[in-house]
Amino acid sequence: MPMQLVILDRDGVINYDSAEFIKSPDEWHPIPGSLEAIARLNQAGYRVVVITNQSGVSRGLFTLEELHQIHGKMHQQLAEVGGNIEAVFFCPHNQKDDCNCRKPRAGMFHDVANRLGMSLTGVPAIGDSLRDLQAALASGARPILVLTGKGKRTLNDLEGFGDVPVYEDLAAVVDVILNGNPKD
Repeated sequence: MPMQLVILDRDGVINYDSAEFIKSPDEWHPIPGSLEAIARLNQAGYRVVVITNQSGVSRGLFTLEELHQIHGKMHQQLAEVGGNIEAVFFCPHNQKDDCNCRKPRAGMFHDVANRLGMSLTGVPAIGDSLRDLQAALASGARPILVLTGKGKRTLNDLEGFGDVPVYEDLAAVVDVILNGNPKD
């Protein structure tokens, strides 16, 4: 049986997003049901990785150390409900840096594929923004939109994008992943 993997965006999918950025562990708050959904994936044998743009680092809004503290809080709260995120891939750059890792480019997705030694073809990649979906598509992963975070706004931008499954939140996507294939 091939390795089962799910890729998640962070802000707006796992935790509440903020137009002011999540700059400290105190500002990081999970969306109800998201941590439990990740734990259910783990219990069903799925590996979970996070791919997230974190341009607040290059903007000087928070340091790499503070970003690691935020992720530490996420890992701790997830462990408390029996879940695990195997790795967090993040891009600290902003758009002006013109890097390959910042979504909508697929650099971080390619890094995941290389590190895990696998193709991302068909791997669910769950996000709340158009750039999440674009990066997933560019890597061969299967983009899935959630309506949390920026999701409701993103819904209006999907015209001509193809048939992207849309779900209320991460918990609803996980229900479908665990009980059969997400709608294609």
